[in-house]
Amino acid sequence: MEKIIHEGSPKTPVIKVNGESGNVEITGRSNPENSSEFYQPLINWLDDYVANPAPKTTLSLNLEHFNTSSSKCILDLLKRFKRLDENGKEFVINWYYEDDDEEMLETAEIYEGMTGLKFKKIPVPE
Repeated sequence: MEKIIHEGSPKTPVIKVNGESGNVEITGRSNPENSSEFYQPLINWLDDYVANPAPKTTLSLNLEHFNTSSSKCILDLLKRFKRLDENGKEFVINWYYEDDDEEMLETAEIYEGMTGLKFKKIPVPE
């Protein structure tokens, strides 16, 4: 599987994807002008990846902020990752949040409820 690396900007997160290792990292701020367009390459990659995944897949989300349209895209990504879980593949979601950011922690819990996936919630100091 191909690797994807997006370096990020003040409005877009760093995205690192490695199909061989099964590691997917999204880090930073997600406020792109067009979230759907920004996340489409990752969604396309995921559609191919779930058909032939690595033995273990780890999604690490370490977003300090994301806008409403990014939230929908993240939910779409999680729904695609859920296919791994449904197919009995080993799948881990690491959700990092600043230890005093109650809203980001609640967002993880909302996504858990919406997807049925379990997140490993990891507080990080500011």
